[in-house]
Amino acid sequence: MKIIIFGATGMVGQGVLRECLADPGVEGVLTLGRRATGQRHPKLREIVVPDLTDYGAIAAELSGYDACFFCLGVTSAGMTEAEYRKVTVDIAVAAGRVLAERSPQMTFVFVSGQGSDGTGKSRVMWSRVKGEAENAILAMPFKGKFAFRPGFIQPARGIVSRTPLYRILYAILVPLFPLIKALFPRNVTTSEVIARAMLQVARHGAPKAVLETADINAVAATGS
Repeated sequence: MKIIIFGATGMVGQGVLRECLADPGVEGVLTLGRRATGQRHPKLREIVVPDLTDYGAIAAELSGYDACFFCLGVTSAGMTEAEYRKVTVDIAVAAGRVLAERSPQMTFVFVSGQGSDGTGKSRVMWSRVKGEAENAILAMPFKGKFAFRPGFIQPARGIVSRTPLYRILYAILVPLFPLIKALFPRNVTTSEVIARAMLQVARHGAPKAVLETADINAVAATGS
């Protein structure tokens, strides 16, 4: 497979990139983002895109890919709804449109979040906006399209979030991971498991388009 990853410098994206590079069935990985990952690997190619809503200059280079793992995201803390929508919806839609034109045969996996609301009725701003982004991607003409809604994510293999607030929260919560997992097994996953689930979905699909944490864990287990 040839795979495109958005958000490869984020916590989830780092794990996804690592698993893709380690997978013998993945022949090439292209990362797109505002900054390079800083990694070097024979399979890896990176394109820095200053404006992630404009792919006109590189559209010709986006053909022939089998999957896109869209891991890009930000916390809504301190953002207005318009600002959060610009990052969460506009970038995903712009990426989806160009990829649907250039690689319609691909599977597109959008990383959303537990509690996202596709009905637009939620009073929680981030939930409505994430749901709006999910709906936009699921309406696009890809061979396969899925929304992942992970809950609590344990960073695997030393991965650290770039978001200061998340780093503080994870520093507090990660030592409690075994307890959290025992109490809420259907709401806990890891960055490594998410990556394995993405690869499995890209290869074999999934029984439904929107996968909650328990679904993600189950799909990843089928590929073990």
